[in-house]
Amino acid sequence: MKRALIVWGGWEGHEPEPIARWFGSLLEDMGMEVRLENSLEVLRHRDLLFEQSLIVPVWTMGTIHPDEIASLDEAVQRGVGLGGCHGGMCDAFRDCPDYQFMTGGQWVAHPGNDGVTYDVRIIRPDHPVTAGVPDFTVTSEHYYLHVDPSNTVLAVTPMPVAGGPHVTNGSFDMPVVWVRLHGQGRVFYISLGHTLATLLNPEPSAICRNGLAWAARIEPL
Repeated sequence: MKRALIVWGGWEGHEPEPIARWFGSLLEDMGMEVRLENSLEVLRHRDLLFEQSLIVPVWTMGTIHPDEIASLDEAVQRGVGLGGCHGGMCDAFRDCPDYQFMTGGQWVAHPGNDGVTYDVRIIRPDHPVTAGVPDFTVTSEHYYLHVDPSNTVLAVTPMPVAGGPHVTNGSFDMPVVWVRLHGQGRVFYISLGHTLATLLNPEPSAICRNGLAWAARIEPL
């Protein structure tokens, strides 16, 4: 049986426990054995990490110990999948470039804050993560991220929608969903997920399910 480790905590504003438990239910529905932990201490147990098919961080901000990022990075490079959403994955451990290099991006702003209505356009409908998912509209935070150019971007959103100093740079597309490889490990990310309610919409829900399955190498979906 495939195993998944979900590590949740950090800033409470991103509903880490409800989102972690929702991710857990998705993975259990796929037949995975799920373990939830609310301490980063578990990341120091290298043998435990190497036994997983997937690790899901749900931990906004905070600080990660060098031993914890070292074992997490090694596990993913050796083939353990990594997947998550919003600030729980890509606004974690702001002072740790090794973590940001692994995930493929880092949050830097959300112009307009919460309550911005914007479109999400699927640009890779051929990929297993986004197959069958139509373009959609969502009202939530509109994430502006620094993004690794080696990511495979699957969905984008037009910017700017809300005002701010970035408006002077003209219109551009910001990645919303991407996948990448980190060593032998598959990495999946979706920038939606400020609240669980956002993820429960049909399209984000389908992308999360598909993305976690892809990262865990559960195929066919």
